[in-house]
Amino acid sequence: MEPHLISIITPVHNSAQFIEATLDTVLQQTYTHWEMILIDDCSEDASVAIVEKFMQSDARFKLIRNLEKSGPGITRNKGITAAQGQFITFLDSDDLWFPNFLETSLNTCLDNNYEFVFSSYERKDENLNPLISDFIVPKKVTYNDVLKSCPILCSSTFLDIRRIGKHYMPNLKKRQDWCLFLSVLKEVEYAHGIQKPMAIYRMRKDSISRNKLKLIPYVWKVYRDVEKLSLIRSFYLLNLWSLNGFKKYYVKTRITKK
Repeated sequence: MEPHLISIITPVHNSAQFIEATLDTVLQQTYTHWEMILIDDCSEDASVAIVEKFMQSDARFKLIRNLEKSGPGITRNKGITAAQGQFITFLDSDDLWFPNFLETSLNTCLDNNYEFVFSSYERKDENLNPLISDFIVPKKVTYNDVLKSCPILCSSTFLDIRRIGKHYMPNLKKRQDWCLFLSVLKEVEYAHGIQKPMAIYRMRKDSISRNKLKLIPYVWKVYRDVEKLSLIRSFYLLNLWSLNGFKKYYVKTRITKK
């Protein structure tokens, strides 16, 4: 039987500081039948030159260039459209994978007949120093669970599109990946979590995602405009989301020696 092709989708925008390390972790994967689709969103630094260097030595790297700045949702959607694999995964241009991420994710799907898998991850600063404790994901989550709190890191997501088809992200500045997860979970009962960390989330100082107050307008937009939830339910969920976000980043996050 031919191996399953995995499509890796990575949006790129002014990522020269980190992207070489990210691409190196893809080359180090124990599972090798993959294509990596990188979509450059009008970078003004050396990002494209770095990607092209990898492309020259490995045809599995592919580059799409936006003609105008489009944002992460539209940019990732171009990668989803171009993907040829039976499975899709996402890797942000500053995050990293453990060498067995693809192999473990694929086997977890195939061995258990899962459509949607995501893994735990380490949380480090820009220089890859431990910042807060590893985030260990739940064993499984439903649509309603993910409305209340999203434990799924985009760079740890793994989808079997043979069974669920391609899902796309709305054109939002933030939380568009969350919308994709919710879209899939309307079709499948669970997303299944891998308890062992398989990825490294680089928590950059300038990231909006680290500032929960700044994220509130985007979360509200997801509830009201994307998911079409009632005003009362949206208020209720926003309060739960805020509380769970506080716990995720500030409660029991102290690093303990392993």
